[in-house]
Parts: sequence; structure tokens; C-alpha cells
Amino acid sequence: MQHKNLIITFTRNPELGKVKTRLAKTIGNPSALAIYKKLLEHTESVLRPLNCDKAVYYSVKIRENDIWDSTIYQKHQQTGEHLGARMANAFKHGFKNNYQKIIIVGSDLYDLKTEHINQAFQDLETNDVVLGPAEDGGYYLLGMKQFHPKLFRNKNWGTDSVLKDTLKDLKEESVFLLETLNDIDFFEDLEKHNDLKLLINK
Repeated sequence: MQHKNLIITFTRNPELGKVKTRLAKTIGNPSALAIYKKLLEHTESVLRPLNCDKAVYYSVKIRENDIWDSTIYQKHQQTGEHLGARMANAFKHGFKNNYQKIIIVGSDLYDLKTEHINQAFQDLETNDVVLGPAEDGGYYLLGMKQFHPKLFRNKNWGTDSVLKDTLKDLKEESVFLLETLNDIDFFEDLEKHNDLKLLINK
């Protein structure tokens, strides 16, 4: 551990038919895979300049020779039955290793910028929790200074109630909300991203 802050991202192993399945219904599996790979590359380029420790949690198995350089990124396997449990385990692992501020961010946000994460770390100075709301009612970023187990329980993950239910759990804590961003799940989400649309049917 070099820094007191840790950024985590969760990725799915980029395999045909296993990623962006809702998007694939419209554009097919090969195009969905090409877009997901592009999103991973974008996420990596956003995380790389950050002045903190960095960790990647893989959905299926840890990959060695991929875009996540193991001299920069700690590599872990996700564990847990649902997204909440997997995120909880990643946060617990980070706090056990004495990180003071931990942020987790999704890997499918083409609008995500390095500044969003820097701002989130900064806002954790004066707030208990930072959230980045997603347009679909979930969140793309979650940051905290101590572990809040209730945030990972009793949620319908992947639905439009996740952010609302999370904020209900945080009534007693001070929360900072970043700007709302859109993650890429459906064909409509590609509307303003011509360079992603160019990857369809290549």
C-alpha cells in the first residue's frame, strides 16, 4: 500500500455473449463485446492518472496480460452471491488493509472523467458518503471513509430503485451527490456517442 486512498472498479471478463447482454439484444453479441472493450479502455484511461492505489475486481477470473497493468492495479476476484455482497466484500477488504477513503466505480461509463473521482475523494473530506447517480436510477460511483454494511443489503440490484433505497439508508449520514451520468446498457444510451456507434457490426 502506497496511498491512503483506494479506487476500485468491477469488470466483467470481456467474452462473447457474456457482456452487455441487454445491449446485445439490439446490436448482437460481437458489437456489444466491441463496445464493452472500448468502455473498459476508457475506464482504464480515467483511473490511470489518479494519485491513489488502484484495484480491479474481475467477475470470473483474474487476467494477467490485459489492459490492467499489474504494476499499477491490484487484481482481485469478486466474491459474493449478488452485486451488493461483492461490493461489500471489496470495501471490507480495502478497509482491512487500512485505506482511509475507498471509492468504487463502474466500468461502463463513457462520460466518466478523472475529475469526477478526484472530486469524490475531495468531497469525502467533509462528507461520510459520496454517490454518483446514474440516469437509470442506480449509481455509478460510491465512496466512503468507513464501512456501511446497510448500503449493500435489501436492494433490487440493477433496477431503478437502487439510488433511492441507498439514500434512504443514509438519512443519518452526510452525503454528497456528484453529477448524474449515464451508463451504457441499451441501444438508446449510444445516442450521443458516435465513436461507440461506429463499433456496431464491425
